[in-house]
Amino acid sequence: MSHEEHTHQEIKGHKTLATPAVRRLAMENNIKLSEVVGTGKDNRILKEDILNYLAKQTGAILPPSPKAEIIPPLPKSETVPKDKARKIPVPVSRPIVFSGKDKTEPITGFHKAMVKTMSAALKIPHFGYCDEIDLTQLVQLREELKPLAQIRGVKLSFMPFFIKAASLGLLQYPILNASLDESCQNVTYKASHNIGVAMDTEQGLIVPNVKNVQVCSVFEIASELNRLQSLGSAGQLGTNDLTGGTFTLSNIGTIGGTYAKPVILPPEVAIGALGKIQVLPRFNGKGEVFKAQIMNVSWSADHRIIDGATMARFSNLWKSYLENPASMLLDLK
Repeated sequence: MSHEEHTHQEIKGHKTLATPAVRRLAMENNIKLSEVVGTGKDNRILKEDILNYLAKQTGAILPPSPKAEIIPPLPKSETVPKDKARKIPVPVSRPIVFSGKDKTEPITGFHKAMVKTMSAALKIPHFGYCDEIDLTQLVQLREELKPLAQIRGVKLSFMPFFIKAASLGLLQYPILNASLDESCQNVTYKASHNIGVAMDTEQGLIVPNVKNVQVCSVFEIASELNRLQSLGSAGQLGTNDLTGGTFTLSNIGTIGGTYAKPVILPPEVAIGALGKIQVLPRFNGKGEVFKAQIMNVSWSADHRIIDGATMARFSNLWKSYLENPASMLLDLK
């Protein structure tokens, strides 16, 4: 007679009251219900009675559903030394105790503004364009200029170069520094290059912008970035710092990652996401391998007024300025 038939006969013979789930739990753990004292109504055996019985017998409480892992027997041709066989642990399932509770909070402050802005952004038909930039020369130039900037009390990162190169590119492709009205009937070309920089702060994502980049030097941009970053960390950015942007760069590389799919911030029509700088092997003009400082860029643009060719040409110009930083001198005003 099988164990299952034996258990069911005992249950019927003693007229033991138990639900199918409790019976299954007893069968899985080889327990005779006749030996368990029921604490439910009319001496009905509950799940807790089975668990308590197991605790007294084995010192462990087993959950009702997951079965213990079954270790298949080794093939007859294989043998395990007795000393190793004793070290194989017997799997024991234990109930997971979790006391956490869901928490609901209202959306406020910068997060509320983000909800509104991103909801409007999703109405824009985005298209993307990606490329990689060799920053080997720019890395060397920055290392040379960092001490000079420090003497002036300014921390010089790569972002001022990225921003200035973007401004020089916008002079050639002003459609990227424009805005489209809600009825999609008029395009406004912005005279100022107010380039926003996405910042990750304790208050959430904020995008202050550097005003009038087209008339600023790289050092002046760096100084303004230092001010914005300091105020952003302290949560003290003003309305003027956070409004009026015409173009945006998001430096995700400071956190990690290479490519992204940035979302346009209305009423702007383009945005770029900058990946982390990596040392990667590349080939020079002679076919020789060298270590290159590579950064990936991901652009998103409003496809209603910007075509792929325009975005690609702007990106190529921006790329040329960064790969040959000395060339920016020719176009600086």
